[in-house]
Amino acid sequence: MKNKITLLAFSFLFITTVALAQKKVKASDIMKDIKAGKAISINNATIIGVLDFTYMDDAVKKMPIKKKSSWFNWSSNSSTNEIKKIIDVRISFINCTFKDDVLAYIPNEASGLTYTASFKDETIFKNCIFKHKAMFKYSRFERKTDFSGTSFNDDSTFKYAKFDNKISFSNTIFNEIATFKYAKFSNNVSFNNALFKDTATFKYTNFSNGVSFNNTTFKEDLNIKYMKVSGDFNITNMHVAYEIDAKYTKINGKSFNKTSIDKN
Repeated sequence: MKNKITLLAFSFLFITTVALAQKKVKASDIMKDIKAGKAISINNATIIGVLDFTYMDDAVKKMPIKKKSSWFNWSSNSSTNEIKKIIDVRISFINCTFKDDVLAYIPNEASGLTYTASFKDETIFKNCIFKHKAMFKYSRFERKTDFSGTSFNDDSTFKYAKFDNKISFSNTIFNEIATFKYAKFSNNVSFNNALFKDTATFKYTNFSNGVSFNNTTFKEDLNIKYMKVSGDFNITNMHVAYEIDAKYTKINGKSFNKTSIDKN
């Protein structure tokens, strides 16, 4: 009994020591480095403050004082309500905890403008914890992207996101509603061993080069209505607890058969 108590005390001390050892980094300092053109590589850290990849505050300062319903987007020579920010440096966070929101998408009701961010270089959020919102709606990821082993504890969205290169969501945990509606994956993507604790939406999602849901667990409903898959479609040991909406879903041009999914 004494040995058991000693072991438990040691385990608690080890976990506490690891938690205390994690350094703290200000989100504002990260934003300054990105703005200065510096690549970001942070391991085993707690990020304090809102990490705004859209740089909305900077963009607002550059706007004319008079509010308009839409502004001219110089990058596309068209009138739009979307203000785009391009992150052109490598982003790497490994074993990091984000204490506040991580935003690559901000709708501003006061101005009617939407601020978004896209990533031109490699983008890694591996074995991380998002304590609050993780918003990547409309984001484009042009290089290798890795969210494997990461936990989303609050709302997360990849709606309309585009992934041009290698991408992994393996071993990822979504504790709240996860949205990939209208997302486009150009390369094969892995959701192996991922856990969706709330509703998961892949409505209108397009997988151009295959997708794997091997050992993936959906604790609530799964919406794959209008989803399209070309290439390998691995659903070995995939489990869905409740309803699957697969209306108009196409797997290599054929209708999806819901009976192939295990219900737990």
